[in-house]
Amino acid sequence: MRLRRLFLLGLGTAVLAVGVVAGCNLWVRWESGSRVFSRVDTIPERKVGLVLGTSKRGPKGFANPYFVNRVDAAAQLYRKGKVKRLLVSGDNHSQFYNEPEDLRDALVDRGVPRDAIVLDHAGLRTLDSVVRAKKVFGLREMTVISQDFHIRRALWIARRYGIDAVGFSARDVPRRWSAKTRLREIAARVKVVLDLYVFGTQPRHLGKRIEIAKR
Repeated sequence: MRLRRLFLLGLGTAVLAVGVVAGCNLWVRWESGSRVFSRVDTIPERKVGLVLGTSKRGPKGFANPYFVNRVDAAAQLYRKGKVKRLLVSGDNHSQFYNEPEDLRDALVDRGVPRDAIVLDHAGLRTLDSVVRAKKVFGLREMTVISQDFHIRRALWIARRYGIDAVGFSARDVPRRWSAKTRLREIAARVKVVLDLYVFGTQPRHLGKRIEIAKR
């Protein structure tokens, strides 16, 4: 009887855990709904596009396709007049690793004027990037630029902070090369629900307000 109770307890815990994970992921995906666009001609105009950072290089030193595709997407939006400025947000934990500057340099190489690009060096996580876009850079509406699965979490956060955000999907990476990233995203969606509804997590760094949409 004792073993049976332990088995049922373990089974119930596992079912509950699976339900929580599935529920959080469905919630995040469902709420983003029709606010994610993959075609430039259909996405509404916004003054500022938020480019979510990632490493310029992959683990083996090759160009990171997530990075390349996000930069291509952001440059395309700018050229087509769908955004007027680009806020590039990411991590710069050392002098040898600086996502915002790498994004800026790649955008300039694609013809985006340097003065149309604003750097956010404190976008350590997606939550930080989105919340800082409002609290530091004064954005009440924006276009989030990343891969589809990543955008949906960013839009979910934006909604909680009263930001009118839409997303533009950069070209995705084939599933055979992105399995680990997609698994991490499943866990990240659970974490963001806990961050906002249980722990009340805030960005690690805020700072002086810089109104970029009015410039």
